[in-house]
Order: sequence, then structure tokens, then C-alpha cells
Amino acid sequence: MNKTELIEALAHETDMSKAAAGRAVEALVHIITKTVAKKEDVQLIGFGTFKATKRAARTGRNPRTGATLKIAAANVPSFKAGAGFKAAVNKKK
Repeated sequence: MNKTELIEALAHETDMSKAAAGRAVEALVHIITKTVAKKEDVQLIGFGTFKATKRAARTGRNPRTGATLKIAAANVPSFKAGAGFKAAVNKKK
């Protein structure tokens, strides 16, 4: 499912216009992005948690030349699925 399909599904489920659903999806993505960028967690009980995690500096290798290079430490976004989401995904048919 891509963003357009998500907007259509949200509009159908909530009986709102596609334009309003699009604004809602855009706002949700913006809020989650802004909050995680401030290194704060976004926890949706039953769905999961979005958070920023620290990735340590490490050495890598250029696949073309084989030369080693240093990869700087970085903060990366991560998502951990909640129990309800995991249960829905693992549901047997």
C-alpha cells in the first residue's frame, strides 16, 4: 500500500473526503517526524513505538576499491511493533 492508497482507505473508513484524509495523513507523518527528530518517542499503544536510536561509529569497506572508510555515528529512526500489531500480523488464517 502506498500513500495514495492509504489516504483512500482512511477516507473510506472514516467517511471523510480524500482531501481531508490526505491532510490528516500528512499531519500525522509531520508530527511523528518532528517529534522523533527531537529524540522523543511516539508511542501508539497496541500499534508500536517510533523512536530515534543512536548508531555507533564503525568502519566500512568500499566495495569497489576495498579501501576501509570511517562511518560516522548517527541517530537513526526506528520502529518497534506493539503486541496488538504483532498479533494481527501473525494471525493464522
